Amino acid sequence: MTVIFSKKCELGLQAVLFLSVQEKDKKYSATAISKAIKAPKEFVSKVLQELAQKKIVGSKKGKNGGFYLGKAATEIRLIDIVEAIDGLDIFHCCVLGFPGCGTGNPCPVHNVWGPIRERTFKMLSNETLDKLAKKTKNKLADYIP
Repeated sequence: MTVIFSKKCELGLQAVLFLSVQEKDKKYSATAISKAIKAPKEFVSKVLQELAQKKIVGSKKGKNGGFYLGKAATEIRLIDIVEAIDGLDIFHCCVLGFPGCGTGNPCPVHNVWGPIRERTFKMLSNETLDKLAKKTKNKLADYIP
C-alpha cells in the first residue's frame, strides 16, 4: 500500500495497467481483472465503473461484455487515472493537512515534500500506459492469459 494514493486508486492503476497489455479487441470481466491483480471483485468492479464514467476504460454489458481501455494506451497517462479516482489535491495541498502551508509558512515537512510532490506529479504526467507495457507484462506475467 502506498502512502500517497488511496487503495481505490492503487487498484484503478493496476486494473488499467492490466487492460493496457491485453488484446485490444477483447473485453475482460471484473472477475478476470480482480484475479489478475489479486483484489476483491466487487471493489475492482466499482473502481472500473468509475473509470468508465471518466472514459479511461470502456465497458459493455451482456454475454460478450466486459471492460477494455477507453482510449489508446498512448493517450492515457497515469495522472489521468489518479485524477479520476483521488483527484489532484495531494499535489496542491499540505501533505500533513495544515491549512495555509506554503513557502512563507511551511509545515514541518514542506521543504522535503515539495520536491517529492513535484517529481511525482511530473513522472505520473509523463508516463503513458504504452511506455509501461513491458514492465507491466513482467509484473503480471503469471496472470496474463
